[in-house]
Amino acid sequence: MSDDAAPAPKKKGGKMKLIIMAVGALVLVGGGVAGGMVAAGMGLGGAHAGPKIDPDAPKLVLRAGQSEDPTVAFKPVGSFQPDPRLYKASYYTMEQPFTSNLRDTDGIAQISLGVSTFYDSKVLDNFKDNEMPIRSAVLETLANQDAFALGTPEGKTALQAKLRDSMNKVLVQKTGYGGIDDVYFTNFIIQ
Repeated sequence: MSDDAAPAPKKKGGKMKLIIMAVGALVLVGGGVAGGMVAAGMGLGGAHAGPKIDPDAPKLVLRAGQSEDPTVAFKPVGSFQPDPRLYKASYYTMEQPFTSNLRDTDGIAQISLGVSTFYDSKVLDNFKDNEMPIRSAVLETLANQDAFALGTPEGKTALQAKLRDSMNKVLVQKTGYGGIDDVYFTNFIIQ
């Protein structure tokens, strides 16, 4: 044998093939994990996650003979007006009347209120437990009213909406849920 024989050429790209296979495996594993998260409803980074449902949240109370409305399954409490033909209302009358001065006048308003909800007893229990801050919010709302506006049917309707919103705001702050759907006047005097 002669020493003149050239050595066999080394195979190039062996390391490159190994790197490509490793990167490909990582891409497949990462894709599988991401796909599993999406299929499990976890989304990517939480950006696509569906609404979280609190199991302790108040539930709508159906009227007898009605079936669940699938369009309201994920609506937060107080974020929409339930259909009164499908859901049963519960009522609560506040025992003490409200007396307040009215804005920019010597007039006063004395009103008595009742509320209703289409949700289960949790809403009215929360309402009763937080009646003191709710009364304060009602008095603050009354003090910002104009006597002339309250003398009109439109003014009274607008006051009902403002009172409902202020009550729900207190409930959300104190309990995490609103749920008061309507406010009713059981007595209404302006002097």
